[in-house]
Amino acid sequence: MGCVTDFFTYETTKSVVVKSWTIGIINRAVQLLIITYFVCWVFLHEKAYQIRDSSIESSVMTKVKGVGRYSDRVMDVADYVTPPQGSSVFVILTKLITTQNQIQDFCAEEKWPTDGIILYTVRVYITLTEFICLCFIPLRPILHEAENFTVFVKNSVRFPIFNFERGNLLSSLNCRYHPITHPFCPIFRLGDIVKLAGQNFTNLADNGGVIGIKIGWLCDLDKSWDLCLPSYSFTRLDGVSAKSNISPGYNFRFARYYMRPDGSEFRTLIKAYGIRVDVLVYGNAGKFNIIPTLINTVAAFTSVGVGTVLCDIILLNFLKGADQYKAKKFEEVMSIPAVDNDKLF
Repeated sequence: MGCVTDFFTYETTKSVVVKSWTIGIINRAVQLLIITYFVCWVFLHEKAYQIRDSSIESSVMTKVKGVGRYSDRVMDVADYVTPPQGSSVFVILTKLITTQNQIQDFCAEEKWPTDGIILYTVRVYITLTEFICLCFIPLRPILHEAENFTVFVKNSVRFPIFNFERGNLLSSLNCRYHPITHPFCPIFRLGDIVKLAGQNFTNLADNGGVIGIKIGWLCDLDKSWDLCLPSYSFTRLDGVSAKSNISPGYNFRFARYYMRPDGSEFRTLIKAYGIRVDVLVYGNAGKFNIIPTLINTVAAFTSVGVGTVLCDIILLNFLKGADQYKAKKFEEVMSIPAVDNDKLF
């Protein structure tokens, strides 16, 4: 019966006024900290009164300009940019190792007279079932003029919840990006991109690497929509590869095929080192909405009660007179006495 009696009980709040400077100061200080946190951080910094759209839709188009001289050739965009479609990921070739006049044929061989071991007289690799003879040309210098090439990035974004569209183009493109003087210019010098990513251009061009151009769209649509502008930042994306002794940097191979007058085919194999550029777009937009405002306002008022809980813990466990406070705060009433209605009149 004792368990049943304990189950069917009712608890109600009893207000106890404690006139203590220590507890009063702690209580108000905790309440002030909580209110300051919600006002300054939650509402002003994080803008918790807004509904946010982070499902950004983006398109990127790029264009590289510049002419350089590599070895005995003059190279333009058609020679050193791949792929040529102007997408958000492209490579600017800075060093080439070419192997010319490759044909599919069996390589010469000779035998050691002592033990009959077969050694090939030239270096080979296998394509299908045939050998291809290679004649390597020494390493070429890097394309130094690439440091002054320019990269034009055209970016447009859309936040579908607000049906808001925006682009990064300025009214005039007679500019060059600079983090202080021209922070919104979409035309970048390749050397500046590498420098702002914390890299050395000569080393990067010699070994290859991957650089990221990050475009951030963080828009407050409660303000003028014209103030929604992109921010640009730069970083090296293959930092782990750069520090590794196994396959450091970035390179790949491709071939160019030719036909002789007699109808036979030959090719030039190219091992290319280059700076790969990845354009990455991220962002979110926010606008006032009554629902998150009410939710966070209620959360703020509810959190103010944390001060009362903390003060109760201090009063009940750490201050002198804790037993007296317990006696005042907690009181058990066994039953409610019957009321004589005749005595009410």
